[in-house]
Amino acid sequence: MKTTTSRSPLLAAALLTGLLACTSAWADGSPVGLWKNIDDATGKPKALIRISESEGELKGKIEKLFRAPEEDQNPRCEKCEGDLKDQPIIGMTILSGLKKDGDDYSGGQILDPANGKLYKSKLSVIEGGKKLNVRGYIGMPMLGRTQTWVREE
Repeated sequence: MKTTTSRSPLLAAALLTGLLACTSAWADGSPVGLWKNIDDATGKPKALIRISESEGELKGKIEKLFRAPEEDQNPRCEKCEGDLKDQPIIGMTILSGLKKDGDDYSGGQILDPANGKLYKSKLSVIEGGKKLNVRGYIGMPMLGRTQTWVREE
């Protein structure tokens, strides 16, 4: 019994620490976390992307796709080139190389699995950490498009 009792405070402390870490990421405007991207044309959710940070660099990996029942539930990146050719889209890193640049993150790239193309990318956290503006572009940022992603956790 003593062992179980002594573990309860440790478990509670670990859970509280995890909760505070998530809250602190939101408070400081960090893009680290789970995001839902929305289709520009339909307004419906397309995917869940988990953004992580390692050594000051952000990466985003697709965790889930929202697809109609008649669609392939585990599609492959048929239009990608190189090592990504025909790889499963779920689990694929589509966002990489972004580094803090003032209030934004820039210098990275984003892959559009629908067409297999890589674009330069930048992002900014908005609405107190609840949303993320993700811009993909060719050449200059004004030559591209922005998607707004919504925080899931």
